[in-house]
Amino acid sequence: MSTVQKVLLAAALAGSMATAGSAAGTREHAGIETSKPLSNAEIYKLYGKNSWIWKAGAGYFAVKARSFTAWSRENGAVSYGIGRWFITTPGKLCFNADWHAKNGMAAATTCFSHRKMGGLIYQKREPDGKWYIFRNAPSQTTDVIAKLRHGDYVSSRLRRIEAIVGQDK
Repeated sequence: MSTVQKVLLAAALAGSMATAGSAAGTREHAGIETSKPLSNAEIYKLYGKNSWIWKAGAGYFAVKARSFTAWSRENGAVSYGIGRWFITTPGKLCFNADWHAKNGMAAATTCFSHRKMGGLIYQKREPDGKWYIFRNAPSQTTDVIAKLRHGDYVSSRLRRIEAIVGQDK
């Protein structure tokens, strides 16, 4: 796999995660940069043992060994990722995964920052994403946080996608 192909694969996969919040709006939020980041415990509680359901896939944040597994069907191309998730600083969640597709493998690290202001929680993709509402106060069914579901919504489909990706190699 060429370097260009690896970069395109990683960008496409990470792009599917970034669009998870784009529907929530990207308008500027006054004062968000000076608001309080979520604590490490709050990030852990939000993501641990939960699956993040994306437009064309899902990622699971296991507590055991902080493993991260994901699958994607972005633009009809199947791929899967296996790696780890971690909290780097208060309010910042990252996951690093080796993404596998029929045309090869590429490693990618993706990070999201989280801040709270009153009862609102904001999120943005690092390093240059825009802040959007992750959870309103009170929560609404259209909030991005509603895409986090308790349990593993990845493993059953991951095994099928591993088999598909492994074919023709």
